[in-house]
Amino acid sequence: MSNELNLNGVGMTSQRTRDRLVQRLRDQGIMDERILDVVTSTPRHAFIDEALAHRAYEDIALPIGFNQTISQPYIVARMTEVLLGGGPLGRVLEIGTGSGYQAAVLAQLVDRVYTVERISGLLEKAVSRFRLLGLRNIQYKHADGGLGWPERGPYDGIIITASPRRIPDELIAQLTEGGRMVVPLGHGDQQQLTMITNSADGVISEVLEAVKFVPLMGGKA
Repeated sequence: MSNELNLNGVGMTSQRTRDRLVQRLRDQGIMDERILDVVTSTPRHAFIDEALAHRAYEDIALPIGFNQTISQPYIVARMTEVLLGGGPLGRVLEIGTGSGYQAAVLAQLVDRVYTVERISGLLEKAVSRFRLLGLRNIQYKHADGGLGWPERGPYDGIIITASPRRIPDELIAQLTEGGRMVVPLGHGDQQQLTMITNSADGVISEVLEAVKFVPLMGGKA
């Protein structure tokens, strides 16, 4: 079995490295201990190729093939913390499954995750990882993420792991009233992590910090 689906090996010998990573996340302002516990226990090395497994618990993005990356742990924790900041979540939609790491983190903190990925090769690997980890509250779909998954909505939260150039109205329409969307808006080096709230008075947008993601493809991104 390749290391990308191996929960032993690197994972068994890296507790000290994981603890250092979590301390770094605390130092960068991540306060939610539930999220920090999940980051500690989730085997990030299982979501990347064997050749890069020794770097799994560094706070960096890493390539996962198909010109895509697994986000750095800080960004995963930050986006998750923002999403959960509005209270407990029942149903969360993720646009861009990628390696599956973000969905795996979310699945341990919310009732159900719906994740959409347009690259079949990435989705197949991610689904294998979900099964290996026993994550049974994740539903997945091979489709254009820019259109969301309206048949399973509405959602209490939406998280987008690639950058559209504008606020995606098609996805806001799939949010419950009071629901939150966390999205890296912009292109190139001009991206801002943004929290969007679908309030009774309209859509509220709050810029959080500069980020850099791969572009969202398809839909009307």
